Amino acid sequence: MSLGPVVSPIFIRKKKKQYPDFQEELDRQVEKILKNPLSGEPKKGALKGIRVHKFKFKNQLYLLSYQTDFKAGILRLYTFGAHEGFYEELERYVK
Repeated sequence: MSLGPVVSPIFIRKKKKQYPDFQEELDRQVEKILKNPLSGEPKKGALKGIRVHKFKFKNQLYLLSYQTDFKAGILRLYTFGAHEGFYEELERYVK
């Protein structure tokens, strides 16, 4: 069963502000996650159930957070960004 992406409002806002080449890379990374949803690193504690996919773009490491719901067939995309402040922002959004 394939998963359908569900995108959070913060993800959409942040993506619109990015350059087109980064937006394309982000789309490629989402496709990779859709092909292998368990590839991301599972988080613990307050972020339990969320996975983080790491990728590099122009020598910068980016993190993309998502959650899978296999019963509903949904891949929930939360947010993305550089490592600095990423987990704090994600924790605020998830609560």
